[in-house]
Amino acid sequence: MIVPVKILFLLGLLTAAALEAASITGREARVGISEQSRESRNEIPDKRLVIRVIDGDTIVVSPNEKVRLIGVDTPETVHPKKAVQCFGKDAKEFTRRMVERRSIRLALDESNAARDHKDRYGRTLAYVYFDDGTMLNAELIRRGYAHAYTRFPFRHIVEFREMERVARSQAVGLWSSCSFH
Repeated sequence: MIVPVKILFLLGLLTAAALEAASITGREARVGISEQSRESRNEIPDKRLVIRVIDGDTIVVSPNEKVRLIGVDTPETVHPKKAVQCFGKDAKEFTRRMVERRSIRLALDESNAARDHKDRYGRTLAYVYFDDGTMLNAELIRRGYAHAYTRFPFRHIVEFREMERVARSQAVGLWSSCSFH
């Protein structure tokens, strides 16, 4: 009777593996991204309401959580030690039009897991997704409202660098009207 017990055990393991695979596939479908660019398994499953926009790359979601968009850096508008930068107001207004008073989905990146997905200011580091699968972080770069912020590693670094290269080459957004030294 030992052989049937081993078979049942192996069948149980296979069933558990199949259920885990189905669970991962379901999360990827919700996020709207491919296997290659799957976000952290620590996704925030519920939608969050954006209460306000602080800057082009920082928002506040309900109940009162500051979120810093991973991999993007928009020109400053509220930095205590810097003047409003070229295209900063445009970037902030774009983010406001895109997310304020809208429900969005946050996805975390494994690269920030050791820091509990927080930056040094205590803001949650996340990608922001809309229902149609569009990622706000990428749109900011693609439309020339932001630089790819590559000081720290993150899953989409290669794609974000390429989006910035294209925006620069096409003189889109800030690349058309700001000078950089």
